[in-house]
Amino acid sequence: MFEGVYPALITPFKDTADAGLDLTGLRANIEYLIENGVHGGVVPCGSTGESATLTFEEHEIVIGGETIDAVNGRVPVIAGTGSNNTAEALRFTKSACDQGADAVLVLSPYYNKPNRSGLIKHYTRIADVGVPVIIYNVPSRTAEPYV
Repeated sequence: MFEGVYPALITPFKDTADAGLDLTGLRANIEYLIENGVHGGVVPCGSTGESATLTFEEHEIVIGGETIDAVNGRVPVIAGTGSNNTAEALRFTKSACDQGADAVLVLSPYYNKPNRSGLIKHYTRIADVGVPVIIYNVPSRTAEPYV
């Protein structure tokens, strides 16, 4: 279903006292990637995009308010919606779907490292949202023997 290169987008921040999101920089990065041949899609709010440090509202802005809007259907958007907290991952996933993401990238829960049964429950709940789920595993941070 998905083919091509899917670069993980950085989430740029302003060099100001409040260090807020640099939405102009985000859009410029998206345009640069598409203009230079990225056709598979883009991935906002993955680990490269500072997902673990963004608020829910910032996730919504980066994914829907900016990335999906800037892409404007030219390439797919695979939204990073993972968390080590299943309820939070569900909230991120539902929001990304409501905003028009084509798929979601969900990392295996980190830090708490659930067992096989826990991983199955985590991913099943997210898959029940009804969007394509790409599993993203970082063995040094997750339950590597189970994935």
